[in-house]
Amino acid sequence: MYVLLRHRSPASLIGLAQKLLADSEYLARGAAFLNAPADQPAFSRMESSLLWAFAGMPRLEIPVRNAGRVFQLRIYESPSVKTGQKKIEMFNEAGEIAIFRKVGLNPVFFGECLVGARMPNLTYMLAFESEEQQRANWKRFGGDPDWQKLRAIPEYADKLILSGITSIDLRPTEYSQI
Repeated sequence: MYVLLRHRSPASLIGLAQKLLADSEYLARGAAFLNAPADQPAFSRMESSLLWAFAGMPRLEIPVRNAGRVFQLRIYESPSVKTGQKKIEMFNEAGEIAIFRKVGLNPVFFGECLVGARMPNLTYMLAFESEEQQRANWKRFGGDPDWQKLRAIPEYADKLILSGITSIDLRPTEYSQI
């Protein structure tokens, strides 16, 4: 299960656990999870990442709202902080986010990982009306002339700025707000 929490400032993250544990509704609705015994834990382990929104997409967007929607979470690892910044530049200034939008790769967010696993990395999420749309729009992206031109620029070559890509397909829960 993945949970996406948006914070307007780093200060809102500090003390979040204490704030939640003081909320009676949170405690009541989450009792089974929060009070799970050690011999039957509610989860194995948690992993968290703190992401900083890209300048090219500073706010979370909810581009697709239909019942059959799917999400794709992608994590791009870089061999160094410098090359990671080059990939962020490619999305922001060089126009890769704009190309995504043009071909129907509907962004939810883009973020630079400040704290988390497998750093340096950036993470982004896309939304699609269906798995079929996801496949078709990635195909459109691969053949897009603007993408072909951008990826041909030597300083943006994947082999120089990426050392790993993880792609995770997700389905929202019935209570998902995105």
